[in-house]
Amino acid sequence: MKLRVSQNQKQKLSSTLRSWLPILQSDLDSLPEVLEPFVQANPFIQVKPGNEKVDKRFAKSSFFNEISKNSVSSTLELLTVDKKSLFQVLYEQINPPLFPTKKSQDIAYEIIESINHEGYFEENNSKEICKKFGIGLEELHKIRKRFAYLEPVGVGAIHLKEAFLFQLDEIESVEEKLYSFLVTIINDFENIENYSKKPLFQDALKIIKKFKNPPAIEYLEEETQVIPDIFVYDSKGAIEVALNDAYYPEVIIDTEGLDEKQDFVSIKIKEAKDLVDALEMRKATLYKIGLMIVEYQYDFFFGKAIKPMKLKDLAEDLGRNPSTISRAIAGKYLSCSRGIIPLKQFFATALDEDISNSAIKEYMCELVKHEDQKKPLSDIKLLEAIEGKFGIKMVRRTITKYRKQFNIAGSSERKKLYALKS
Repeated sequence: MKLRVSQNQKQKLSSTLRSWLPILQSDLDSLPEVLEPFVQANPFIQVKPGNEKVDKRFAKSSFFNEISKNSVSSTLELLTVDKKSLFQVLYEQINPPLFPTKKSQDIAYEIIESINHEGYFEENNSKEICKKFGIGLEELHKIRKRFAYLEPVGVGAIHLKEAFLFQLDEIESVEEKLYSFLVTIINDFENIENYSKKPLFQDALKIIKKFKNPPAIEYLEEETQVIPDIFVYDSKGAIEVALNDAYYPEVIIDTEGLDEKQDFVSIKIKEAKDLVDALEMRKATLYKIGLMIVEYQYDFFFGKAIKPMKLKDLAEDLGRNPSTISRAIAGKYLSCSRGIIPLKQFFATALDEDISNSAIKEYMCELVKHEDQKKPLSDIKLLEAIEGKFGIKMVRRTITKYRKQFNIAGSSERKKLYALKS
């Protein structure tokens, strides 16, 4: 008897899950389209579209407005993406330490003016920029190459090859041999087929296929309305989470005048109820994700940075597989006073489960700050110290990249600078 009950429960859950996964994966705007096949296959289901009214709770609130300069200015803004252009995004990133001086920032702004809509730098403007600032081509391109550390990665490159190299340097998990091979075939990209027999070719090709071409491709696409799934708002001075229920389609099961004992009818009604359960599971899952984001990223809503958050931990707390949670956050957005933010952005890049890139960079800067000025630390020494401190494995070029991001000279150059100061 117990075995039969267990099997029945498992079958019910499985049928609900079959409906649930595609519903969970879809964004809120496309839910009616995802539900359409279920409607077509079931004569007893009707789907009523959600309405587009905004709950009064999601109007701008003084609590968050005092914290963030980028607070939402009207309820309408809660329903649309922050329409920043490529150039606005780039302008906001021209700050120290990448651009430490007023002059380097002004040159960077001028470089932005010479970036085309695809994200490439128009090289024929180089001489004019050099003349304007009284600098040589070498200095200009030294500043331009710092754009390799900006988002979107690849922007500011002169051509496709350089854009790919910019993007390659942002991948930290590539082994040295594969990295060197990738550099070789990217630099000889027009003859890439000549490398097809090499042992690492397929691995290299998988990485290259992920590169953006052109680098600003997402800004070429026509901007579309984004509807957030989750709202984080102020309720009498406390942070609260709510789902965007108004946009959810309603599944109506019409059983009037039907004999529910008939096999066909009972099966279709069960399928309809499974669909309703699947929609509720979607809501419950996203609501829990919203609560956990607010709990873990509480300081973010007060204007601070996002902390590294593990997808694995979230999945365990929700009793789901990490791949299921990955589907749940894909293409979903949270709306708060700081703007409309992709859920995936709260899962900051981490080198290890508990170690964020920012922690590594901060420690590297501390090492350089307190190093022996007569024997400055080489990148290898910095790598060894960081690996020892955090118990992780990294490659030297990652340390070199981090050092350049903070405009820290190499060890031999630092030694000369220290000598001049003494």
